[in-house]
Amino acid sequence: MAPLSFDFESDLTTAVVSSSTIPLLLLAGDQSVLIASRSFCESFGIDQKKAVGQSIFSLGDGEWDVPQLRSLLEGVADGTMSVPAYEMDLQRAGHAPRLLVLNPQKLEYGDTENVRVLLSVSDVTDARSDDKFRSALVKENALLLQEIQHRVANSLQIIASILLQSARRVQSDETRGHLKNAHSRVMSLAAVQQQLARSQDTSVEVRSYFMQLCKSLSASMINDTEKLSIVIHAEQSFLASDTATSLGLIITELVINCLKHAFPKNEGKITVTFDSQGDGWTLVVEDDGIGMPTGPNKAIAGLGTTLIEALAQKLDAQIVVSDAKPGAKVLLTHRSVAVHAPGSEALQDAV
Repeated sequence: MAPLSFDFESDLTTAVVSSSTIPLLLLAGDQSVLIASRSFCESFGIDQKKAVGQSIFSLGDGEWDVPQLRSLLEGVADGTMSVPAYEMDLQRAGHAPRLLVLNPQKLEYGDTENVRVLLSVSDVTDARSDDKFRSALVKENALLLQEIQHRVANSLQIIASILLQSARRVQSDETRGHLKNAHSRVMSLAAVQQQLARSQDTSVEVRSYFMQLCKSLSASMINDTEKLSIVIHAEQSFLASDTATSLGLIITELVINCLKHAFPKNEGKITVTFDSQGDGWTLVVEDDGIGMPTGPNKAIAGLGTTLIEALAQKLDAQIVVSDAKPGAKVLLTHRSVAVHAPGSEALQDAV
């Protein structure tokens, strides 16, 4: 079948282009206007009837006569250039500048003698302005969030300090223990808030967070760090703040439990190991103390155990408690990844 002829003078072609709701120009090879859509003329203050036969570069007050646009249309017309989205600033007297996206397409219709280019025009000024406004708003909100996190961290540290001072004043050993535990839990939250305040997003650098957390626990609960210490093996990786917070609370509970029950002579070492691989991670908290009680002395699950189990369930993590010989070991695994040997790829720190 022979290709259909493209009659640019036909009423149908003129009607389709001129009535388009998209600003369109149908141009000849010399960039003269064959048809201008009503939407184009209304958008840019052009007389639709007078536009036909004029060069695009003489439309209006000559604001379309831009060297880059000339080169673009000439290149598209002779087939040497294809730019589907060309951005252009349109400067019109008495009007605010407009940012346009031009899409010129050379029409292939079987007539090599009469080159035709269909030019669509999109005004993206308001959309880009909205994008800039949203971007500025996001940055402003990020700064406000960072400030809030900083203030929350300070407030939590003040609360923790009050709890510790209260623990030192009370006479009851049981009450003192509860206050010290509360102090450690609050410091765990304060530590993650401090990490968030330093970062530019909602992720937490794990090694720094765990180091700061264990330093706080050591300072408040260990009298002689030469005899009793906490060692951290952790990579410099990042976790979402909610995951980091949950892990921090778990570490706090496990370390408190070790300090309370594993070292009757206040001598030994607690090791915290964290390893991540892809979306998976493992956390190990172990000690070289007296080991897990058995028989009549077997520990009864309390608030700390309940809290750890609830947090592990939230993290979709599996818990395994075992005898480390000496001491005890608690392993939490999320998506089953292997634990690297401390000191191989992880960094080791004692607090």
